[in-house]
Amino acid sequence: MGNAMELTAGNFAETVSSGVTLVDFWAEWCGPCRLIAPVIEELADQYAGKAKVGKVNVDHESDLSQQFGVSSIPTLLVMKDGQEVSRFVGVTQKDQLVKALDAAL
Repeated sequence: MGNAMELTAGNFAETVSSGVTLVDFWAEWCGPCRLIAPVIEELADQYAGKAKVGKVNVDHESDLSQQFGVSSIPTLLVMKDGQEVSRFVGVTQKDQLVKALDAAL
């Protein structure tokens, strides 16, 4: 999975509770998720030390998907101090994600 961390019900709240976190809701079988995966990894490298980047496998973490109303994947959330500040559904351009992360920092 590279530098993006795996987010689960066990570590999600603690991970997103402080600072800025990009959360990628994805699944192995999702073609668009595989398309955006390299961008997520690039952002994990680019924002190391500034923002966290994590991935939620919707097949393993259905409770988290329901909690955030995720009905289509990939869904990307930018969270700040535990609150959602931006949401993107579908394959999203890297520059849009960079703008959203920078705005949240």
